[in-house]
Amino acid sequence: MTDDFVNIHDAKTHLSRLIERVRQGATITLAKAGTPVARIVPLEPASPRTPGGHEFTLGEEFFEPLPESELEAWSQ
Repeated sequence: MTDDFVNIHDAKTHLSRLIERVRQGATITLAKAGTPVARIVPLEPASPRTPGGHEFTLGEEFFEPLPESELEAWSQ
């Protein structure tokens, strides 16, 4: 699709329409007083997240009771 120029006032008025055009692949350049200032472009699809990927172990100290001073700090 072509790169369209839209002035900022019109973009604020018709933002949802512009976003739909961008979702379809258009690139919109926003202009103020005829000078380009920003561009709205479609995003690349996000890659799926996979759980895990990091290895770690918990030491035995993780399972020990917290000291009284730490417990008091949490209750304040």
